[in-house]
Amino acid sequence: MNLRRLWSVVSRLPLAQVKTPLMTARRDEAAARSVTKPIDKGNDDQDGTARHLATQIWEWRGVWIIAPTVAGIAIALRLSGSLQHWEWAALDQFFRWRPLEPTDERLVIVGINEADLKQARQWPIPDAILAQLIEKIKAQKPTAIGLDLYRDLPVEPGYPALKKVFETTPNLVGIEKLNDEDPNSAIAPPPVLAQRDQVAANNLVVDADGKLRRGMLFLEKEGQTVDSFGLRLAWFYLEAQKIYSQPTTNDPRVFQWGKAVFRPFIANDGGYINADDGGYQFLLNYRGAAGQFRTVSMSEVLHDQISPDLLKNRIVLIGSTASSLNDFFYTPYSGDEITTAARTPGVEVQANIVSHILSAALEGRPSIKTWSEPMEGVWIFLWSCTGAVVCWMLRDAAGVRKVLSVWTILGLLVVGVGLVGGSYLAFLIGGWWIPVVPPLLALLGSATAITGYIANVESENRQTVMNLFGRHVTPQIAQAIWHNRQELLKEGRIRGRQMTATVLFSDLRGFSSVAEVIDPETLMSWLNDYMEAMAQVVLNHDGVIDKFMGDAVMAVFGVPIQRLTTDQIASDAIAAVSCALAMADRLDILNHQWQQEGRPKTAMRIGIATGNVVTGSLGSSQRLDYTTLGDTVNIAARLESYDKSLDGGVCRILINEETYQYIKEFFSTKVLGSMILKGREQPTAIYQVLR
Repeated sequence: MNLRRLWSVVSRLPLAQVKTPLMTARRDEAAARSVTKPIDKGNDDQDGTARHLATQIWEWRGVWIIAPTVAGIAIALRLSGSLQHWEWAALDQFFRWRPLEPTDERLVIVGINEADLKQARQWPIPDAILAQLIEKIKAQKPTAIGLDLYRDLPVEPGYPALKKVFETTPNLVGIEKLNDEDPNSAIAPPPVLAQRDQVAANNLVVDADGKLRRGMLFLEKEGQTVDSFGLRLAWFYLEAQKIYSQPTTNDPRVFQWGKAVFRPFIANDGGYINADDGGYQFLLNYRGAAGQFRTVSMSEVLHDQISPDLLKNRIVLIGSTASSLNDFFYTPYSGDEITTAARTPGVEVQANIVSHILSAALEGRPSIKTWSEPMEGVWIFLWSCTGAVVCWMLRDAAGVRKVLSVWTILGLLVVGVGLVGGSYLAFLIGGWWIPVVPPLLALLGSATAITGYIANVESENRQTVMNLFGRHVTPQIAQAIWHNRQELLKEGRIRGRQMTATVLFSDLRGFSSVAEVIDPETLMSWLNDYMEAMAQVVLNHDGVIDKFMGDAVMAVFGVPIQRLTTDQIASDAIAAVSCALAMADRLDILNHQWQQEGRPKTAMRIGIATGNVVTGSLGSSQRLDYTTLGDTVNIAARLESYDKSLDGGVCRILINEETYQYIKEFFSTKVLGSMILKGREQPTAIYQVLR
């Protein structure tokens, strides 16, 4: 895409100003509005508002194009799954930033650690030891016992004792592992518990990066619903408190349970894309990293080394915690690299699932909630707009226009921190998993694109301004024009504007006679010396060279930056007369030089007029010139050519009444009278400036 063809100029923003010895460029909006008086104020205000709105829309077109485009790209990347791992990482970081939550006292883990394995001297733990362990636990009257150990086969010695314990412990829940895709990988439940319907599935869903972020409530087995291990244990506890689940009327898969509403995980929830959402899954709200639950060892229970009421009315989970058994999972708390040692035992993951259900149902602890895809799309679009607007609005902050200023960088940093911080607060307070990576990508993408757009437009505008003014003004005025370009430029042209300025016309006296007596090459050299000298004098007095016409020079003082106060207009008139006197002095020097070189001497006439003019670009797209038009220009030209017999020495300077009123206290003048100039019907008061 060719940005030069698509966009041209940037928007209007506060204008930088410039001060020179003869002019002050302070803005005065009230004065600007009073330059022209509307005939019909009501209609004029309406038209002005409409024009202003249309101008703003046009000037902001880069934002209107870039923001939706970048947002669309970010949304496409999100839907393609390219950002999935980054979104998971953002969620994990929110978990790690979150303050530690209090221990859930409703659960106790009986862990089989390395010391327990040494005492048992075998793995799996013999049935006799396991039976004794369950009896010890049962004696403290827990609400439920979860056996997070596979026990599909007897482990002698002691199977009859374990079988008896299974038959006499109604609040005991065993586990099985389901695998419809590969039945050979499935693990059967303890037969006795299966017959008594005291079995649940302990399947866990691991994401593609190896981390476990989801829990299960139900699974499917041969067309039948199977409770998850965590759900069955939580059910015991909530049922004891007479808290039952109730399906909602709109969707049977969404149900109320105590203070919580449970909704099934869907394939594209949060940062997920096309995830396996089989069964009834939910985003697991962990209580913390490994070690967040009260844990005792198997040996401590067997040797009565725990408090006699530690397990009373609690849910007890029995599972392995020994590192050699490798029953560990990576969780959001495992860090950025899954090669870290920060892993959580499987039995503690199950405890987190139980705690999630209980805390939500009993206390209303937030579950991890996500937005719908349309809502995420709107969110991404808003941040794309923010990135574009911030760069656009701050591109000339502090009065210094730059493509990428310090203020722009700080602005982007602030809104970026706001995005991450706001998303984190939503997670911390309400459990919302709001997209972070796609909107952050849209924010930075829009900022980058708008920065490139601004750079392109800046380059184009600078070229336009320099083409129009570079040869006709001083570097200081050129810089002032560049700072005020938004006020001046419109669609690559200098817009037509009415203002008050002072116009100077100069012409050589007797140029035709000189041209007849010298050869063309010498004539051009002689004329170029004159033009070069006069142009430099104009520039030295902060004038703008409008054009050269043969041996004539037209210069304007007070353009293109509008002069709004009387002092500013007066300074332009003074500058013009000072310039005329300096041109006379310079011509004296040239005449002396030409006389020594054997070239002809000459004299000049200058006409100066102050009044209203119209300025702007004139020409075609192939060739544009900045020029000044209006009656004031005609008066200056007529003053220059008025009564050529009127002598003024090497330089005759005539001015109009308006100029005289501004300069009379600074220069010697004499009044010539009120005359009717050629092409005018009204008389003009004419004054001569004396050297």
